Amino acid sequence: MAPAYKPIGKLSAFFPPAPTFTDASLPSLSGKVYIVTGAASGVGYELAKILYLAGGTVYIAARSLPRCEGAIEKIISETVGRGGRGKGKLGSLVIDLADLRTVKKGVEEFLEKETRLDVLMHNAAVMTPPAGSKDKLGHDLELSTNCLGPYLMTLLLQPILIKTASLPDVKKFSVRMVWVTSLLQAGTPPGGMQFESDGTPVVLNKKFMDNYMQSKVGDAWLAADFAEKLGKHGIMSVSLHPGLMRTDLQRHWPLPMRFLMNILFKPCVYGAYSELYSGFSSDVKPEQNGGHLMAWGRAADLPPDIVSGLKSKAKGGTGKAQKFFDYCNREIKEYL
Repeated sequence: MAPAYKPIGKLSAFFPPAPTFTDASLPSLSGKVYIVTGAASGVGYELAKILYLAGGTVYIAARSLPRCEGAIEKIISETVGRGGRGKGKLGSLVIDLADLRTVKKGVEEFLEKETRLDVLMHNAAVMTPPAGSKDKLGHDLELSTNCLGPYLMTLLLQPILIKTASLPDVKKFSVRMVWVTSLLQAGTPPGGMQFESDGTPVVLNKKFMDNYMQSKVGDAWLAADFAEKLGKHGIMSVSLHPGLMRTDLQRHWPLPMRFLMNILFKPCVYGAYSELYSGFSSDVKPEQNGGHLMAWGRAADLPPDIVSGLKSKAKGGTGKAQKFFDYCNREIKEYL
């Protein structure tokens, strides 16, 4: 159970103190292997570039080979002449999180090339697409891209994560998975998630951002669930609000809002610092497994509705997380 922390004030949540864990804080990552989803642009791209410069083998996970290869070419061109600890390797990992049929093939191709995986960064997301947007199989697009695809991907990668954590040179809880969420403290749907009578999460289109925030509640629950399942193997799983940045996620927002966000939000590299902290900092302690982190590298509590969802009704909670896990398992079982 993650420890409780002093609540972070609203002003500090929106405008965090300066990051204390950056690319300069990393040791050499030579010989280590990383997957960053959504790394063809934005925060994921900045993180992949940092890990590559630190010597890591970094897989750019994106929905098409041209997007993967384009990001790799761009990283190489932007790091020409930059020395440091020795550059690593870059690889493509074609997985369309909005099409569950692509996930297993992508994971199998990764497993043919690598024998270890040190950090799985679930960075990719879709936010506020046009109402009614669906994935390739008819699921709500935000729920599929943000939850179902990453969940299936993690299940398929569990064996290599466990194998890596068992290696003699690997420190306990240095193998990690990070589930990028959002500023959940700013507001989520009542109860964290709402369901149809058959257990499918309700598509919430009446209030701006509700459907997106609901999917991010799902990510926080998945982070806690994998911590519970894999903690015995020395694997850490945490959820993370990476901060408010200017990214392609806001491309569906109204123009006035995008203009304002371009003024107020930070560059993408700040989100990469948050992800670095969650994936690499020794300040993230074993007792925080299953817990929540915030920009630009701080521990925080999840909102009460989300915590309550993780508990069964018999233990005083709502049991909504288990209801969500049942839904996820039902939808992805055909693609395992």
